Amino acid sequence: MTYLFNTPDQQQEMLRTIGAESIEALFAEQIPAELRMKRPLDLPAAETEIELEARVRELAARNAGPSTRVCFAGGGAYDHFIPAAVDEIASRGEFYTAYTPYQAEASQGTLQTFFEYQTLVCQLTGMDVANASLYEGGSAVAEAAFMAMRVTDRHSRIVVLGSVHPEYRQVLETYLANLSCEIVTVPTSCGAADPDVVAKALDDSTAALILQHPNFFGCLEEVKALCDLAHARGAMAVVSFDPISLGVLARPGDYGADIVVAEGQSLGTPLQYGGPFLGMLACRNEFVRKMPGRLIGETSDQSGRRCFVLNLQAREQHIRRDKATSNICTNQGLLALRATTYLALLGPHGLREAAELCVQKSHYAAEQLAKVPGVELMFDRPFFKEFTLKVKGSAADLAKKARAAGFDLGPAFSRMPGLSKSGVESTEGLVVAVTEKRTRDEIDRLVAALANNA
Repeated sequence: MTYLFNTPDQQQEMLRTIGAESIEALFAEQIPAELRMKRPLDLPAAETEIELEARVRELAARNAGPSTRVCFAGGGAYDHFIPAAVDEIASRGEFYTAYTPYQAEASQGTLQTFFEYQTLVCQLTGMDVANASLYEGGSAVAEAAFMAMRVTDRHSRIVVLGSVHPEYRQVLETYLANLSCEIVTVPTSCGAADPDVVAKALDDSTAALILQHPNFFGCLEEVKALCDLAHARGAMAVVSFDPISLGVLARPGDYGADIVVAEGQSLGTPLQYGGPFLGMLACRNEFVRKMPGRLIGETSDQSGRRCFVLNLQAREQHIRRDKATSNICTNQGLLALRATTYLALLGPHGLREAAELCVQKSHYAAEQLAKVPGVELMFDRPFFKEFTLKVKGSAADLAKKARAAGFDLGPAFSRMPGLSKSGVESTEGLVVAVTEKRTRDEIDRLVAALANNA
């Protein structure tokens, strides 16, 4: 075991201490003899470095990866462009190996990064204060619901739109499964909520109205009207948003949201097999003491120098028992760093350009895909970068045909059992997302592949 940094003398000293004659004798007591038999390894002959590299590249080429496929898949995880500097900065040892910053005097670099992340999230959303991140978008929605209950002191009712991501709603149901809190789901059969229907679902016991904008189907909601309806009943307006969309859409803080959450994967984090991702949460200043998770603040040390500390949180939330604001005692530090780097690199103008490209390319794709026989847009509503196709036949089969041609679409409604509460009648829906990375040629080739298989 040459990777263990102890000398033969140290090994003998350890063996004498535990009363074993040798390493073999130590193992003999624990591992059956048939498992300790030394067997010849059927390995090929040694190769030179050049030969070995060529062989490894040959094996790697058998795998289908991002270079061989085109991603039009959406549903909460997106193939956005990531500047090379994001990987370079996030891979630095100072960040990559940094531990939880309980000791502020030894963690100023990490704390400053989180502070800058919080600042950027506030600027992005128009909210007053942001935490240092949560785990991912689904749990952020659930944490926002709990926060709303603490703020309003209403614990019996949460209203959520059927257009909210079905997996987010399932996470919320799991969080509340053993509590006496009713979850009321408002149907959104037309792809977005009808404010009149939402108004009837709200009452004086409602803690929060939870909506998503753009929503799971890609459609834009009437967010100002919905937030006003929640406030009229004394409830909090919780909005789940797409961070890239804020390059062109109004900020949640500007139309009355009280708590905003998001899946931050699109801000510099690759798809990487579905995670880990980045949960974002921000709120208005008056609710800060009810906020879950970690909050970084700025202060001065004894020499008057600017420094950063953990604020408003016991070292571990769980030691506060029923007074804890959350079970979340940490944050997605590395992914928050990636988001910070991404936002700093793009700046307001770069983010707007990325968002505008998403809008232009997605609308071109929607127009062209609607010409494919047996395919039409499911909803006649404004959208940002994502839209839903209604397929005559099987949406899963259409996605399979696209996959065979090298294109990834979806998710198909059939993969989302939680959609049954959304009120959408057709089960043959297929979500398509078009980011700034997609080209006109890729869109045209996708359309041609589906048309040829129609």
